[in-house]
Amino acid sequence: MKPTIYEMSFNGGILARGFWLYIWEITTQEKINLYYVGRTGDSSSNKAQSPFTRMGQHLGSNHNNNMLRRYLEDRGTSADQCAFRLVAYGPILAEATTKDEHVASRDIIAALEKALANYMKEAGYDMLNTVKCQKAPAPYLWAKVRDAFAEHFPKL
Repeated sequence: MKPTIYEMSFNGGILARGFWLYIWEITTQEKINLYYVGRTGDSSSNKAQSPFTRMGQHLGSNHNNNMLRRYLEDRGTSADQCAFRLVAYGPILAEATTKDEHVASRDIIAALEKALANYMKEAGYDMLNTVKCQKAPAPYLWAKVRDAFAEHFPKL
């Protein structure tokens, strides 16, 4: 790869820890747009990272954290040949202080993540991932999430 200057700018609010939802819009080298819906709030710990932290993990080399990179590879696309846009909404809930609080918050966000991924798919976006969750989203939170992302994705 030829040395090139790259530039990235962001608002520092995206560094806040807590429970967030986010949508990746990936444009492949062939100019095809792909989408990935995710959340912060690990299932394996009490931590709820920032979207900024998840951004690096999604595209990094750690096989346990780089789901987005793996989904792209499954589609025959190399991450280093794509353009990325991350739209994040949150923190919807604060990072929990106990395991029980964390699990409750994680489940609330997981239900919203599934609803958002399904909504994107129903609107015709080419989704990389399918979110599995048995819980229904809280209607008042879902309305806020849906409206926030609709401002950035015109088919919603």
